[in-house]
Amino acid sequence: MLAKVISGANVGLESVPVTVEVDIASQGLPSFTLVGLADRAVEESKERVRSALRNSEADLPPKKITVNLAPADLPKEGPAFDLPIALGILLASGQLVSDLSNTLAVGELSLDGSLRSTHGILSFAILAKEIGLKRLFVPKVNAPEAAVVDGIDIYPFEDILQIFKFLTGAEEVLPQPLTEFNSSDGNLYEYDFRDIKGQEMAKRALEIAATGAHNVILKGPPGAGKTLLARAFPSILPPLTKEEALEVTRIYSICGSLSPGEAIVTTRPFRSPHHTASYVGMIGGGNNIKPGEVSMAHRGVLFMDELPEFPRQVLEALRQPLEDRKVTISRASGSLTFPSQFILLAAHNPCPCGFLGSPNKNCVCMPGQISRYKKRMSGPLLDRIDIHLDVPYVDVEKLTGEKVPEDSKTVRERVKKARELQYKRFQGSGILTNSEMKSAQIKQFCQITQDAMDLLKMAISQMNLSARGYHRVLKLSRTIADLADQENILSEHIAEALTYRAREEN
Repeated sequence: MLAKVISGANVGLESVPVTVEVDIASQGLPSFTLVGLADRAVEESKERVRSALRNSEADLPPKKITVNLAPADLPKEGPAFDLPIALGILLASGQLVSDLSNTLAVGELSLDGSLRSTHGILSFAILAKEIGLKRLFVPKVNAPEAAVVDGIDIYPFEDILQIFKFLTGAEEVLPQPLTEFNSSDGNLYEYDFRDIKGQEMAKRALEIAATGAHNVILKGPPGAGKTLLARAFPSILPPLTKEEALEVTRIYSICGSLSPGEAIVTTRPFRSPHHTASYVGMIGGGNNIKPGEVSMAHRGVLFMDELPEFPRQVLEALRQPLEDRKVTISRASGSLTFPSQFILLAAHNPCPCGFLGSPNKNCVCMPGQISRYKKRMSGPLLDRIDIHLDVPYVDVEKLTGEKVPEDSKTVRERVKKARELQYKRFQGSGILTNSEMKSAQIKQFCQITQDAMDLLKMAISQMNLSARGYHRVLKLSRTIADLADQENILSEHIAEALTYRAREEN
């Protein structure tokens, strides 16, 4: 007898439908064969399913059992096929009579028949809705995550025996209530701008960066406050929208990085990889291709402290995600694209010892060492960073003074107000912030006065701005104008944008 159960396979961040076909032949030697381009984890499903059924008051027929995961040319990985295989065996053997044609089932089985947490549940829920199914069977622990998607009934189960009783009418199971989205308002962050004395110019630059999602590089001696500024930066970012939160949650779900009990990510990611991180760890890849740090930081911040210490291969690989807001990983078997729309916040010392130009301590580096240190950061990489900022030591009077700095909440309100202007400006275009503008949007939305254009033309010739640099100055000026609630870009907006650009050009 043949039975079919609908399941899914994760390919990158997307899920594609997979039909689990189970045939139990009336003739032939007893065997359990699994076909359909399955990896080792799926192959091991045979033993998990065998034990789970035996320990759940069900029988594994002593017959020839063939399981096909269709389409056969699609690689299958992970233990999520345990549940649909077990249900298919119950249906094909006649132990269960039920119509599962409108149901998608996923979940890993323990040997005792209980359902374990499974990665990528959100993608499976989205798939079930897209292909018009009515129900999704998932492990109980994953149900809140799946219930983020409306328009489909999410049924949470603790074990396969409970599913059997539900399908036979012996036990009632109610669908999981819809998970409500409540974005964090920024109160969860450990660091606040009010904790930072002085550094007004750096705070202003970070406010601009948060408003338009611009990339920033901080240069300064050890102890100047670069890391503290970076750690406090997420506290001024606007809260995630629901659409952004779903994008981030999908990535974290695929990687198994959701915290226990976390159904949806509510705060913007802040990723801070060590400078010894590998290429695969930063960009993504591996045998079973997974997202790297550039994708884990999607819609958030990627903080790269001691930027020149990262491997050259990693630094050069940042070019594509910084420019295209996505990263493509190619292998012989195919290629996958992951989103990587993050704010790069980088920091480094002025030289290997850190004290070049410091008034407090003499630099001990040789000129050749300083030159080699700076050359680790290539021109094309630096050209993709909008704000270049020097972070000097804080003046003693400011450091010991009683004046309380402006807190993050006040700054965040200004950022949110300017972001709302951008949301309205780019509505329906797929763009959220000024930094995402392409040439057409720059021409349409960067209306500039004649005085400002004259200043920009002079800067192009004197600072040798590239075409990319010219566009980035315009986008940065647009953000500064938004913070000032100005419709047109004025000369003072261009002048401020150029002060941040000059750090790299000189």
